[in-house]
Amino acid sequence: MGFCCYSIAVGTEVVMVDDIPFPPQINPGSDKPLSLLGQGITDIEIHFLQVKFTAIGVYLDPEIFTHLQAWKGKTGADLAKDDAFFDAVISSPVDKFVRVVVIKEIKGSQYGVQLENAVRDWLAADDKYEDEEEESLEQVVQFFQHKYFKKDSVLTFYFPASSATAELTFSTEGKEESKLKVENANVAEMIKKWYLGGTRGVSQTTISSLANNLSAELSN
Repeated sequence: MGFCCYSIAVGTEVVMVDDIPFPPQINPGSDKPLSLLGQGITDIEIHFLQVKFTAIGVYLDPEIFTHLQAWKGKTGADLAKDDAFFDAVISSPVDKFVRVVVIKEIKGSQYGVQLENAVRDWLAADDKYEDEEEESLEQVVQFFQHKYFKKDSVLTFYFPASSATAELTFSTEGKEESKLKVENANVAEMIKKWYLGGTRGVSQTTISSLANNLSAELSN
């Protein structure tokens, strides 16, 4: 499909997210490595127990800080509640990469439905859900339909600065299984929003971590 698997910087300390290691840097496309600037989990309450489903790492080109100067001096707590800030993160013209590692096994179709519902609702709210978006979103749903997310399976989303697309890969048991390139810019944008959308994002622990780390860097 014309896009490559990512490479991981070696010889560096990993960051542990719920016992799952995340490299501090990843090189998904160009020669420029992206830095781990946020991490967290997704979970759900089942019978009064919090069940963790995935661990998440968000990698951004450090150049993003030049596009976020308007928020310099804001605390992480303030930024975590500021959707305008995360809109700026999403729209900043830099490479972004999200690495998702499965903690608890689920069917890919379950994950796909959650993603589909969020993306469709946001597109409809913005009056952008046309035939092209419906077709593109259906391709995303089909990508997940017959997959099984075993523990430690890895799902990645690469959002290159050079195009308004999203590149998805899924691998399990160390073998890269499949890839999908989302060509529709509106659908790609909303997938990005699912993980980076501030209070609207699927993982508030990730958003809080991103807010704190970005605040600290902006204050330097």
